[in-house]
Amino acid sequence: MFCCLRAMRRLCLEKILLQCILQSRTLSGADAINALRPFYFAVHPDFFGQHPKEREVNENSLKRLNGYLENLQKPGFRSFKPTQLTFYVRERERNSSNVQESFSASGFRAVSFTLHTRDLLSTVLDILNSCSLSTEHIQSLNVNSQSHKEARSTVNRPIKWDKTYYSFTGFKDPEEELEQAQRVETTLISWLDDNEASAVKKLKKSLPLRKELERLKFELSHQLQLSDIRWQRSWGIAHRCSQLHSLGRLVQQRPEVLKNVKGRTVVFTDRSGMSAAGHIMLGTMDVHHHWTKIFERLPNYYKLQKRLLFLEDRISQLLGGIQVIYIEELQPLLTLEEYYETLDSFYNKLCDSRLLFHPRSLRGLQMILESDRYAPSLHEFGHFTIPTVCDPATLQWFIFAKAQEARENLKRKEEMMISEKELIDTSAEKFSLDRLYKEPSVSSAQMIDCCKRLLEESLPYLQGMHLCISHFYSVLQDGDLCIPWNWKN
Repeated sequence: MFCCLRAMRRLCLEKILLQCILQSRTLSGADAINALRPFYFAVHPDFFGQHPKEREVNENSLKRLNGYLENLQKPGFRSFKPTQLTFYVRERERNSSNVQESFSASGFRAVSFTLHTRDLLSTVLDILNSCSLSTEHIQSLNVNSQSHKEARSTVNRPIKWDKTYYSFTGFKDPEEELEQAQRVETTLISWLDDNEASAVKKLKKSLPLRKELERLKFELSHQLQLSDIRWQRSWGIAHRCSQLHSLGRLVQQRPEVLKNVKGRTVVFTDRSGMSAAGHIMLGTMDVHHHWTKIFERLPNYYKLQKRLLFLEDRISQLLGGIQVIYIEELQPLLTLEEYYETLDSFYNKLCDSRLLFHPRSLRGLQMILESDRYAPSLHEFGHFTIPTVCDPATLQWFIFAKAQEARENLKRKEEMMISEKELIDTSAEKFSLDRLYKEPSVSSAQMIDCCKRLLEESLPYLQGMHLCISHFYSVLQDGDLCIPWNWKN
């Protein structure tokens, strides 16, 4: 009898001790937020205001990350499907991390990692380690910082049964389920199978609004004789309709202020003004009064734009005929005034340096100016990326050394653009897609690779859908399917 009591007492003590150990490894929701502050500071979209591509990727990934963290805090949560995330980190130096990473055209470090943990502590550690951020501050949160591997593999339950228990009872082993979730990577077929119904439901619900959006866009474009109406960010259909309704009301109330918009492109974005590309920007947070002021200033903007074009031509003459261009998809979103100041500063520096380039020796080549870089580079599409602070002697040597390679890249760009368009058309036709498009952060080479592999598959799920090639899996609020360009089969 006493032996039985001692055994029971020992079992109870072991159970209490194990629970204490497990509790010492857990994080509360508030602790997790505090622990992730360095991460939020490095990736928060508000810090990427002039980099719309990177901002959009981080916005979408943060939404999915927040959903993952919320699910971890729900009682009885058991769905541990691996979640792949991509973030652009505000960091310039490369490191030796094992995480898959690359650098965007703006110089930000792109980090991709997959979450498959089942507790907040392991998830927080995964995120920080993946982004090469310090984890030392977690010790101050009263967390037992044992090895990450041990914290990840421990299952939060008081009794660990022998494997034979699950064999005889038919119950599922939680540890085995966790290990399988960690091993299995999301595949395109499995993800489409799980999310097709949700996407179809959202798409059907959005169809009336989509038709309304097309109607409003066509009517306003025709009435104002606009070249195009665009959106800088991936707002939902309802949001876009609301913006067009707002512009329509302004047209009815103050038609005289819109007499100078003929042939122009209107872009709904985060601020109002005229962009470096010459587009009319309407800030979505601004009221009609601000929009009216922008339309009234258009004649002055057009005069500044002429001066800007003249300045680009003067720089081109000083640099042997190389063309100065501005690429919306690759460069920060700048106002016309900001871009003019950048060009003017660079022009004055060139005049002072008196570089010697043979006239028209670099005709046919292209360059863009960047104010947040320090070394010149050659893009895969053939244009030079030149920092405004670049040393003139370094600039001259770099352009001479890379001129032939730049011409070859420009030829490949033309071939790549043709190939990309053909593959998009072929893929859309094969799968009967209503629309196939890509995010700005997906390169042409990535899109070509994605489409080629898609064409090798049989995907009846995609009929009539809107498919976006991105860096992650997601179903957008209006039913668009997002898949990573490097999806697995």
